[in-house]
Amino acid sequence: MIDKESLQKIAHLARLEMPETAEKELIDSLNSVLTWMEELNEINTDNVKPLTHMSLEINALREDKVIPNISREQGLKNAPKQDGEYFRVPKVME
Repeated sequence: MIDKESLQKIAHLARLEMPETAEKELIDSLNSVLTWMEELNEINTDNVKPLTHMSLEINALREDKVIPNISREQGLKNAPKQDGEYFRVPKVME
């Protein structure tokens, strides 16, 4: 269980400052988490395979292929603003 000394040590290691008024609430919160973890330890997981991913989804990746590219002129043809070489866009950062 977490006591005031343990909480202060954890806070020091995490480089956290906390007011003394919040210590009681944090101790109760951490103790409830530890109690919950103890309840999880009681569950029999002998025949449960460990997860490597949270989903059974498999990435469907396509094969990389070289395809013909459009020319610079074709790419810039429908641009609202361009200078013949690049797209012209409003400045985002000052």
